[in-house]
Amino acid sequence: MARGTESERLEAANEGVALGHFEEALKGLGDPRRGQGRRYPLRTVIVTALMSMVCGCDDAESMEVWGDANEQWLSTFLEMPHGNPTQDVFLSVFGALSPERFSKVYQAWAELISLRLGPEGKHLALDGKTSRRSGDASTDKPAIHTVSAWLCGAGLVLAQCQTGVKSNEIVAIPELLRILDLRGATVTIDAMGCQTAIAAAIVEGGGDYLLATKDNQPTLHAALKETFREADEPRRRTVDETPRPRVEVHEATQKGHGRIECRRVRVSDSLEWIQSADRWSNLGYVVEVTRQRTVLSSGKTSTEVAHYIGSGPPPAAARVAALVRGHWGIENELHWVLDMAFHEDQARHRARNTAANFTTLRHFALSLVKQDATRKLGVANSRKRAGFDRRYLISLLLGRSA
Repeated sequence: MARGTESERLEAANEGVALGHFEEALKGLGDPRRGQGRRYPLRTVIVTALMSMVCGCDDAESMEVWGDANEQWLSTFLEMPHGNPTQDVFLSVFGALSPERFSKVYQAWAELISLRLGPEGKHLALDGKTSRRSGDASTDKPAIHTVSAWLCGAGLVLAQCQTGVKSNEIVAIPELLRILDLRGATVTIDAMGCQTAIAAAIVEGGGDYLLATKDNQPTLHAALKETFREADEPRRRTVDETPRPRVEVHEATQKGHGRIECRRVRVSDSLEWIQSADRWSNLGYVVEVTRQRTVLSSGKTSTEVAHYIGSGPPPAAARVAALVRGHWGIENELHWVLDMAFHEDQARHRARNTAANFTTLRHFALSLVKQDATRKLGVANSRKRAGFDRRYLISLLLGRSA
């Protein structure tokens, strides 16, 4: 195919810089296909898939359609000796590609982006999500479950680890922690990750933890409840008794989505009531969060109480409140968006490694969109805009304002 005019080639060369942030990592990826009959370069397949995913294409068929529509432009900076890859090529390549190695390509880019924020004060939220239709009951293949590390406030998945079933999060989380730079970071995990080995791994990596605690740790959970009950006990204590736990309180009220929510966060560094305190690496404080929600339309009020343990010197109660609330960003800004804007729960990619590698593609595309600090549209409409407006697509790839 013709490469276009000299001005078009020059423009394409400048636009090709947009792919430089993961070009080096792609070189080390390795092509899983046999050399005989290989018609489409690996770089062409992956770059086209990523760009089409940013532009709103959620499956291999739509990737082929987008590539056909943009083939003349794509051929100015991608090798296309046989034209645009077909949907069968996309499925074949991503089915054969190693999910672990492809995830490292994404992680190399994410680490570069995260360096802008500096090493201190990072908040990493870890949680898992199941791609519901990626399983196949006819072959007893379970749906893939991906545990992700979300950099709160930055709109960035730093790394991910796939596992077959929900219970294996306990195994997957330590693997994920090993590939993360935890220095100066606070790691928050729900009750599934409240394990002594996970706490120790975070501290050994140079970070601090804030772990939700439920009845999966019954002795610890009971001790946390007792600590804050003792803090509320008004009676005067004798000199021989354990002093009343010291507590710092932060309260906040928020109105929105048809309800009023009052949150009361209490932080205590009095660990005398935690008999298992020495089992938890560098345990420094405990937390109680009380959420009271009132639905305005019905006037009904519900109350929920949650408990946490944290390592290191206790932060101010307001900071702890921000960490607890910020952790939900992985649900609201990642998992919910993947389902609503990328239709992940409807995706039926099941053959070999396709589902896992398409999960990485979605994380990559979402993170690119989230890096646009000037964005006024939601993620779904921003993807549409990228499909309509090539200059905006290029700005997303470059990480610059359009």
